[in-house]
Amino acid sequence: MTLAVVVVLIVVLVGAVAFLAMRRRPRQDDGLRSFRRHIDALSPEARREVQDRARRHDQGSGNDPGVKGTD
Repeated sequence: MTLAVVVVLIVVLVGAVAFLAMRRRPRQDDGLRSFRRHIDALSPEARREVQDRARRHDQGSGNDPGVKGTD
């Protein structure tokens, strides 16, 4: 009987630790949300500069979403 209680307590404890560990782990979306909040907080002039820089980067790497491929 005592062994069963100890096993149940260990299982519950491990489950609780696993649950808390998964809750505290940052998700990938958190970084994107943080970036968007940062961009939204910029003034229109600063935001335009960041957008222009991103466009130049996309054009330089050939990842321009407005241009269709020739596949």
